[in-house]
Amino acid sequence: MESRFFSSLVTFLVLSSLSLSPWLAFAGRPATGGNQKCCFPAIFNFGDSNSDTGGLSAVFGQAPPPHGMTFFGGPAGRYCDGRVIVDFIAEHFGLPYTSPYLSAIGTDLNYGANFATAGSTIRPQNTTFHDTGFSPISLDVQWNEFYDFHTRSQVVRNHSGVYQKLLPKNKAAYRDILPPIDVFNNGLYTFDIGQNDLTAGYFLNKTTDEVREYVPEVVNKLKDIISWIYGLGGRSFWIHNTGPVGCLPYVFERIPVLASQVDEAGCAIPFNDVAQYFNSKLKEAVAQLRQEFPLGAFTYVDIYKLKYTMFHDGAKHGFTETIKNCCGFGGRYNFNLKQGCGSMEIVNGTQVVLGKACDKPGEYVVWDGVHFTEAANKFIYNNIVSGAHSDPPVPLDMACHRMD
Repeated sequence: MESRFFSSLVTFLVLSSLSLSPWLAFAGRPATGGNQKCCFPAIFNFGDSNSDTGGLSAVFGQAPPPHGMTFFGGPAGRYCDGRVIVDFIAEHFGLPYTSPYLSAIGTDLNYGANFATAGSTIRPQNTTFHDTGFSPISLDVQWNEFYDFHTRSQVVRNHSGVYQKLLPKNKAAYRDILPPIDVFNNGLYTFDIGQNDLTAGYFLNKTTDEVREYVPEVVNKLKDIISWIYGLGGRSFWIHNTGPVGCLPYVFERIPVLASQVDEAGCAIPFNDVAQYFNSKLKEAVAQLRQEFPLGAFTYVDIYKLKYTMFHDGAKHGFTETIKNCCGFGGRYNFNLKQGCGSMEIVNGTQVVLGKACDKPGEYVVWDGVHFTEAANKFIYNNIVSGAHSDPPVPLDMACHRMD
């Protein structure tokens, strides 16, 4: 739904980036594979609740306790008991946790920005957050935020002394590396989004075939936005596929499936089949990006396989509970649509917490019926850092290098 002006602007930016490619390569982006570890000065993240570090909380109110209990000791903007995957990625590179772009409290954007919000979709939804739970901050809005941040951060930084420590430079001397490095050009661009585009269809009573039908359009939208970020100088892209939504209580408890459609892990096969179709189209799109933009390093990361492994073989990896969630209230899976994690109710004039957390979140895969525990996120991170689940098989340390 972009205007003609906006589309023209994007085209200009992409073409401009191609004409400037020799300078951009000199600025620190190798066009071919190398053996030197990457020292990313910043992380720019786009996504939904799987990587939100406080965006939705800044707009609609803080995620309540017991969210954050395991690592942060209290609410920290994450729909999790602790850290999400992008937090572990930041730790890996010795960077601070990526600050949410929408938060004005305690925000340091010198090391990147997190544009993700819980409930975000790739395609805009014609619904309100309070009606459906889907965020109005869809990926096209996140792109607009990034574009504005990329431009205005330099204006503000150059005219206000205090912001020189809080905003990234277009050209910044970083650690002991010479020549000076452009933070936006040399940052790591991470993506984890798409799950809500699938569930949004199911919650509007669309069949799995109808949801499957619009998947190519959704993936193409994601591909376009990645190409626009490339047009602004982004070169290193770490792109997660979507997980097995058919294993999450908030999906199959809301839309029951036949017993014959449930696999041995307890997951709903039809929903997972569509997720895998989404992933196949995403993998194709990432391959196309590599062809279209030879200076970019585009890594496709198979998160689906690792998440399904926890549901199917959780006991082998230290999880005593797989589908049943840690934080919630009632039901077979400790999940209730009306009484979620941290929910409260007035009983006999006293406020009582109904959505309580389990005693040992580290033994659970699912945190609240929708999101994963810190332990599950750590398991995923530990297995993707080596590149064993990436295409091409690029370790996280080498994600700035193009390997065809």
